[in-house]
Amino acid sequence: MICLSQARLVQSQSPAPAAVPQFDVDPSWPKPLPNRWVLGPVSGIALDANDHVLVVQRNESPSIAAANGVAAPPVVEFDPSGGLVRAWGGPGAGFTWMEQVHGISLDPSGRVWISGNGAKDSHLLVFSRTGALVRQIGTPGSRSGSDDRANVGAATQMRFDGGEVFVSDGEQDRNHRVIVLDAGTGAYRRHWGAYGGVPQDGPAAPFDPAAPPKQFGSAVHCLRVSQDGFVYVCDRSNNRFQVFRKDGTFVREVFLQKETRSVGSVWDVAFSPDQRFMYVADGTNQKVWILRRDTYDVVGSFGGPGRGPGQFATSLHDLMVDSHGNIFTGEAAAAGRIQKFTLRQGR
Repeated sequence: MICLSQARLVQSQSPAPAAVPQFDVDPSWPKPLPNRWVLGPVSGIALDANDHVLVVQRNESPSIAAANGVAAPPVVEFDPSGGLVRAWGGPGAGFTWMEQVHGISLDPSGRVWISGNGAKDSHLLVFSRTGALVRQIGTPGSRSGSDDRANVGAATQMRFDGGEVFVSDGEQDRNHRVIVLDAGTGAYRRHWGAYGGVPQDGPAAPFDPAAPPKQFGSAVHCLRVSQDGFVYVCDRSNNRFQVFRKDGTFVREVFLQKETRSVGSVWDVAFSPDQRFMYVADGTNQKVWILRRDTYDVVGSFGGPGRGPGQFATSLHDLMVDSHGNIFTGEAAAAGRIQKFTLRQGR
């Protein structure tokens, strides 16, 4: 177990494998949307092989009216320059749209997967790149707990590896697990809870830094599969991420800003293109933490509370890294904003 202090940044004692990445916010990205469209809370970001950025956003948010604009469709795609490519989504024939969208991911075939964390969001939706339904996995409102093999429970993110989809499942104190499905058919493969054990349901206890819980907390909020085959899972309310092998074998856990209260410090994780660094979105302290992935030492950060460019207003919710090492962040709650942080060259 590794604990990273809130009071200071831990510096590695071994030679750094590379200079710590530095970033500059790009206030011109994205370009203004047409049709007086504005974004609601941005709850998910995905990137394709050409560095197109897809976001899923909660266009039902009251912030839309406050912005004196028109709600954009839930799924909005930008090209690398920040220009709009297409927008789609919402209720349609043959499927049930999410009560509240949460995650968006692209599988290796380019299909778009969407999850939700609304009260009845016990399913996943799969669409073509242009929004045609491919498949609904699960039945809305039919969740029966963390041993359910047919439905999810407020699933948050989906990641793909070796023909499988790994799902962080879920939020709002519903399921407390990782579930793995066949990416082609949606068929159940396996699932596990914290420390690779059997997940337990029921309200999560408040986080106690002196006695870390044996189960995932109220929000299994993110998941990421590294190139070397490890599964990183965000246990947001417990201020930690846990690392597993793809079969669910527990490897280690890392606490970040362990004294954080409220809804926790570990909201999303992503890696630099060379996988040497790990970026952690902290939506309570409103920072992106930069960690060395070999030691998990914190070696830098950027952001901070505020509404200006480069700051995070209410909820730094998610982040992704493009092929050039640039970081894209999404703010949920009332913020409704996506920002681009350009990797500084010659660092």
